[in-house]
Amino acid sequence: MTVPHTPDASPLGKPATYIAQYDPSLLFPIARLGKRTEIGITGTLPFFGVDIWNAYEVSWLNSRGKPQVAIATITAPADSPNIIESKSFKLYLNSFNQTKLASPEALLELLRTDLSAAFGGPVQVVLTGADAFVNMQLEEPEGLLLDRLDIEVSDYQPMPSLLSTDRNAVPVEETLVSHLLKSNCLVTGQPDWGSVQIHYVGTPINQEGLLKYLISFRDHNEFHEQCVERIFMDIMQRCAPQKLAVYARYTRRGGLDINPWRSNFSTGKPPSNARLARQ
Repeated sequence: MTVPHTPDASPLGKPATYIAQYDPSLLFPIARLGKRTEIGITGTLPFFGVDIWNAYEVSWLNSRGKPQVAIATITAPADSPNIIESKSFKLYLNSFNQTKLASPEALLELLRTDLSAAFGGPVQVVLTGADAFVNMQLEEPEGLLLDRLDIEVSDYQPMPSLLSTDRNAVPVEETLVSHLLKSNCLVTGQPDWGSVQIHYVGTPINQEGLLKYLISFRDHNEFHEQCVERIFMDIMQRCAPQKLAVYARYTRRGGLDINPWRSNFSTGKPPSNARLARQ
């Protein structure tokens, strides 16, 4: 297992040397534990889930020196001890650009081995070659759009007190969606744009309050995975649904998008990795 680091020591916000020969040491893992402790997660995780990464700028050389391209989908379990800082992930992928490999399967093997070591748990990797790009479809998340609501907003730091539910109401099952999620990189403060889908079973969550809460992340500095887990925990603590799943689809930066999903119930299938129009 690769030893995790602190965010301030990451390549983010610092000049980086472009390395075009395979170098797994470029990966920069950061422990999940610190941020989880901050939001009240101790002991057994209150959810399961995955982080789905899509890498659109994967390239290497075949044995004859001809460039190859593909899109890589990397799925890391939420119970792995680490995340990987995204700039280091990009630098690592770039290190294959002038690396000769015998086959796509050779690349897959290196990716699985290196990324599993960095995340600290088994990682799935799928390569989509250029001949299959045409099969990749756009899709929008299912659910009732919260953004239709005409609200006044004044809070731009996470405000869990905006969340409420009618505990005397009959429980419902519904899926709510917003495209107004924005947070900022924990280190650089650069904006991260996302769409979020919330599926729950429980007494009805006040939709205006939920939308205001999601918008309140607008000036908040935190990594994608940490924001989704904060949203999950805040809804659980304030609204106490019987079942809850939170799924965010973030737009890409540096050729990578990160899509965390956290749930406390089984849907029988993993979340769709269909790309949103903004991605």
